[in-house]
Amino acid sequence: MLPSLYTAISGLRVNQQKLNVTADNIANSSTTGFKSKNMIFEDMLSQNLSDPSSPVSGGLGGINGRQSGLGVKVAGINTDFSAGSTQTTNRSLDFMANQGGSYFVVSPNGDTIADDGTATPNPNKSYYYTRDGAFTLDKAGNLLTQAGYHVMGYNVDYKTGAITDTSDTNNIVPPKCLQIAQYYDATSGAIDPAPQDQATADKEKVTSWSVEPSTGIITVKTAGGSCNVGQIALASFQNEGGLVKDGGNLYESSPNSGEAAYGTPGANYGTLNQGALEMSNVDLAQQFTDMIVATRAFQANGKIITTDDTILEDLINLKR
Repeated sequence: MLPSLYTAISGLRVNQQKLNVTADNIANSSTTGFKSKNMIFEDMLSQNLSDPSSPVSGGLGGINGRQSGLGVKVAGINTDFSAGSTQTTNRSLDFMANQGGSYFVVSPNGDTIADDGTATPNPNKSYYYTRDGAFTLDKAGNLLTQAGYHVMGYNVDYKTGAITDTSDTNNIVPPKCLQIAQYYDATSGAIDPAPQDQATADKEKVTSWSVEPSTGIITVKTAGGSCNVGQIALASFQNEGGLVKDGGNLYESSPNSGEAAYGTPGANYGTLNQGALEMSNVDLAQQFTDMIVATRAFQANGKIITTDDTILEDLINLKR
């Protein structure tokens, strides 16, 4: 059989995969925080038709080797982690981490909420990471992703905003599932799940809340005053390319990404932009160009197969 048949088949396979990657990029051109992917090709083993030789003293000069390629394969699929453009939404529960490489920390394992509104941390939390800051609240005031994952952060002093979990936040896993409850006692910073009278309810009801962009501290305001109720955590990685995509705009650490380094908004992790989301970084013009190139390469490899078929037919007909 003609080796070019199998070479062309390898070309069909990789260009089909290239079209799959391009189609996924185009499909996610409106996905919040999506990072586009690019496929890298490399040649396969080559067949040596003749070996190279060195010059012979007083005789022939050196001769280069002759090699025939045997096809192409996928070398890798790389992700472009550059930050996408800012999309202003003016929604108070939408957040964008302005610095590329910083991720919100989320967990599917919530804390135990007591009747008095206090939370007991779940020691067996599993952590995921996302650039999608389109959050929501549930009836308990938990800050959640669209899929119900808890947004993680730190406990803070209700007046000063200083982290009370530890004096050193470097590489300290954020233990708190962030909450924005309906009633707070501003004099103690404690959640009041069920005020006993209307006067207390009027005094303790949260009228507004905000997140400080440079620190991530969540502050609620009531008629009785204001208090800090938590601080949003961010994470970064030594090798972003090693992160594993789990779907739902979530990433998971891997042995090649390294362990997450945890911190809070500031100099090392960038600031937060409330009322905005990060758009997909897909460049549609580039994707359409890649689609055309992959399509034409697929067609060209298909043409090689039909040409080989014609040659084989001619060889069979030589007997007639």
